[in-house]
Amino acid sequence: MTGAAVALGGLIASAVALAVAPAVMPPGYSWVSRTTSESAAQGLSGAWVARLGFVLFGLSVVLLATVCRRRWGVWGVALHAAFGALMTAAAAFSHKPWQATGPYDRTEDVLHSVAASTMGIAFALGIVAVALSRRALRRRVRLADAVAVAASVVLPLGMTVLPDVQGVLQRLIFVVAYAWYATEAVLTIRQPGPRAFERG
Repeated sequence: MTGAAVALGGLIASAVALAVAPAVMPPGYSWVSRTTSESAAQGLSGAWVARLGFVLFGLSVVLLATVCRRRWGVWGVALHAAFGALMTAAAAFSHKPWQATGPYDRTEDVLHSVAASTMGIAFALGIVAVALSRRALRRRVRLADAVAVAASVVLPLGMTVLPDVQGVLQRLIFVVAYAWYATEAVLTIRQPGPRAFERG
């Protein structure tokens, strides 16, 4: 099995874990208004499911960045690897409890927020870096790149403006990210040579 196939499997397993996570939350958790980070919050018995999803996502992206190092360019690889590392850090440092009924580690909550915010920046810049690498190699920049960058900017702003549906909006960000990385993995599996990303 190739590294890209392993990464794709990890992405799928991660997506399943994050999709299941709300089902193991205490009563009152709403996937519409509560974020994925809140389903992995401190002190929750079922938080390990979402944390597992974060870890699998992060490690899968780091592996994919290694596999795609010749196609993504130095900056693309560095930024996407940073995204993966920060996603893993988001699992290690958990969000404060959404119910806020007991004590929690404020430092851990701050570190989680820093990791989460920085990973969003790394994702957007990483896609731009990969697109520039494609152009430098005279390959077409895919529409999916532009959509992913736009989503990574617009949807977080929407979460700020529309907090009642921030859970939905954040999950849309995850869907876009999963789709982008999965597409890269599939293209690598289908055509692993140097021409892998010439398709639009």
